[in-house]
Formats: sequence, structure tokens, C-alpha cells
Amino acid sequence: MVVAMIATAHPYNVTWELLPEDFVLDDEPVDNVNQPPLAAALTESLELAGKLPSTALATTNYGICATVNDKIVVKAPDWAYIPKITVPRGEVKRSYTPHRQGDIPVVVMEFLSDAEGSEYSSKRTHPPGKWFFYEQILQVPNYIIFEPESGSLEVHRLDESGKYDLGAPDENNRYWLPQMELFIGVWQGKRENREGYWLRWWDEGGNLLLWGTELVEQERQAKEQERQAKEVALKRLEELEKRLRDEGIEP
Repeated sequence: MVVAMIATAHPYNVTWELLPEDFVLDDEPVDNVNQPPLAAALTESLELAGKLPSTALATTNYGICATVNDKIVVKAPDWAYIPKITVPRGEVKRSYTPHRQGDIPVVVMEFLSDAEGSEYSSKRTHPPGKWFFYEQILQVPNYIIFEPESGSLEVHRLDESGKYDLGAPDENNRYWLPQMELFIGVWQGKRENREGYWLRWWDEGGNLLLWGTELVEQERQAKEQERQAKEVALKRLEELEKRLRDEGIEP
């Protein structure tokens, strides 16, 4: 097996190996019914807004790998964004290995679904906890933890010391993610028969990145406004013609 030896700043022996074909991945079903629609909504609005380049990769419950102290570690965040992959997309199968197949993720998200607090685990022994893996091994710049039921949102940013620091929202209660040049925040409403809290994107100008259904509704409203404007104009023309005829002038 070919091993990519990458220098790392932390004291752990970390290499970036492709997942062996015979490696058994955790195949348990998603334990949060909210996870798939939340993740799909994030990806869809990026794609429709032209914010998902062909070389980028947005993953949902997809394994991200590293080899720590000669043991393979795979974590599957509920959503992640990788700005650039450097191999053909068809070669990213079953899992993704940073440095070997492209950039490290700039954002990973976990949607709270259990009471064990595994999203906050700093366990260092194998298998390491999610927090430790994202912070110390992958060194992901932004770790987002979202609680769908309450709408609670935490954005943890990697500081200069290499530790996660809880970020503060702006005056609109949104968080700027410089690596994506977008804001992220909580939005309340309905999509796919789910009424509740959602994570949404806003651009630098504060414009909401729309879902497909919203774009369709926006287009429908625009056409309706155009139809109404034409009706008003036609009615005014008919009134003008009537006045002219009443004055003996053939329009």
C-alpha cells in the first residue's frame, strides 16, 4: 500500500492512506430523521446559486479518513464541504482521504441526535472522538454543531493555537465563513413537509441562497406580476380609446 507521508504540526503520527477495499465501514442507518433533509437543503442551495464548483465536494454522512498512529480512523460528519478534490470524482469511492485526494474539509457539521455528546468527544485513544479528530487530526477550520429541535447553532473556529474557539454571530445572528465566502445561520420555516429550524446560506450582500421550490415560486410570482401589469396597461389603453371615441376621435 502506498502511503503519503505528510508533515503535521501535532505530535501524533498521522499519514494519509486510501481506505483499503476490504475495510468494513460502519453501515448503521442514520439515527436522525432530520439529518438527510437538512444536509440536502444545504447542498441544493449551494448548487443552484453556482456556489458548488465542479472540483468541490459536499458530503453527507460520508467517511473522511486519516491514519493515526498506524490505525485507520474514519469519521462521517453529517455534512462537510471540501473546496477542491485533486483526483477524478469517480476515484472518491466509499470514503475521502485529505491530502491524498484533495483539500481538507473547510467545514464539517454534526446535527445533534443523541444524549451521549459524541460530537464533543475529545477522546484521544483509538478510536478518537469527533471533536479531537476534526480539531487535532484533520484540523478543519470550522466545526458546526446544530440542534434541529431547538435551533441552537454553535460555530467553532480553529484559532491560532490550533484549538476550537466558539464564535459569536453578527447582528443578524449569522456566522461568516471566509473559506466559503458565505454566511450561515438558522432559518425557521417549512420544507418537504418538515416545519422547524433549518441551516441556510446567505451571500456577502445578505441575500438568501434559495432552494429549488423557492426559485420556482419566485419565478411564478414574477410571471403573475408581469401578467397583472399587462392587464393594467390594457385596461388603461381601453379607457383612453373610449374617451377618444366619446370626443369623436377614432383612435
